Amino acid sequence: MYENMPTFSQPWQQWNDLMKNDENRNIIDIDENLRLIGTAHVSSASVALVREQISDYKPDIVAVELCESRLKSLKQPDEMDNEDLLNIVNEGRSSMILLQSALAAQQRRMGMNTGENPGAELLAAIEAAEDADIAYELIDRDVIITLRRAWRKMGLREKWRVLSVLLRDEDDEEVIDIDDLLKDSDLLSELMLEAKQAAPRAGEVLIDERDAYLSGRIQQIRGEGKVLAVVGAGHINGIIEQLKLPAMDTTSRLAELRTEPPKPIWPKLIMWAVPLFLLTVVGWLIYNGEIDALKETLWYWLAANAALAGLGVALARGHPLSIIVGAAASPITSLNPTLAAGWFAGYTQLKVAAPTGGDATEFLALHDYGVFWNNRVGRVLLVTAFGNLGSAIGAWLAGGAIISILL
Repeated sequence: MYENMPTFSQPWQQWNDLMKNDENRNIIDIDENLRLIGTAHVSSASVALVREQISDYKPDIVAVELCESRLKSLKQPDEMDNEDLLNIVNEGRSSMILLQSALAAQQRRMGMNTGENPGAELLAAIEAAEDADIAYELIDRDVIITLRRAWRKMGLREKWRVLSVLLRDEDDEEVIDIDDLLKDSDLLSELMLEAKQAAPRAGEVLIDERDAYLSGRIQQIRGEGKVLAVVGAGHINGIIEQLKLPAMDTTSRLAELRTEPPKPIWPKLIMWAVPLFLLTVVGWLIYNGEIDALKETLWYWLAANAALAGLGVALARGHPLSIIVGAAASPITSLNPTLAAGWFAGYTQLKVAAPTGGDATEFLALHDYGVFWNNRVGRVLLVTAFGNLGSAIGAWLAGGAIISILL
């Protein structure tokens, strides 16, 4: 498979010295058949650079840091704005809203008001390749897999830090010149390092894993002709390090990097503990003929679950119908670990005040905490979360009251 794979035409130390002296350090020739272009995803200069390089370099293949999902969102950026959010979620496209909004928020915080949408230069690479009748390859991991891996690897504290960063006051952010960002590889490395310091586990997935994945995909196609790879400049150093490894080492990791980490088992054990306890108590009371105690037990269970689930939805400023549904569902869903009262309340809220993709984009800009109450997407999330929290508290309080009855 790798017999015809090109080798590096220069020793790595010589190449590194050349890179340091190169006026544009984001155009990097690994050998005569592989060139890397490091771009800024919000830069007009990068759009022009990509088009110029495809014309001048005349590659056989243009490798682009995109997956099918991201390419579709770049080609049809307004498609989801007026579409029902439920359809977007059902079709598995909610991650695209998250990604686009996060990139836009980061662009605003860094003062990069360049007039380009995030990823414009990647779309330009695709369009230029099509215009020149050049084959192109999408070499990035599917964004949905990337985001799921990052989310599952983060602990609660790390998730909270990420949310805090997204909600940080933009007036306190340093404005970064886009030209400096493109020219200064140290600045790019520093920005990537800051991201990993805020969320190390997420940084590992979003940065290190993707460096390895991009490199593996580049290695896969290097034997097919002259390759021009267009990637974010922040990935350049990581890709370079990965390309130093044997091709088999990088390509063999691709299958593992496409998989999602297993879900932890302990939450399921906790969820099953409460209904098993209640059913055991009910069975014991029936066996001993304690009918009055049984009635009191069931009353505590119904009252605590319904009242606190309904209160949680009300605190989230849910629709009255959502409050009723959450309260009615809680005593039943608390007995079934595969269901949750907040889901029913949230779904009801979604139907009576249906958000659109535009609402999701506005919500994920995360200007301040008020967006959770003032935006329809934020309201659905709060109704779901607070409904689940109220139901869980109600179940545990009811369990405590039942224990007191038994004692």
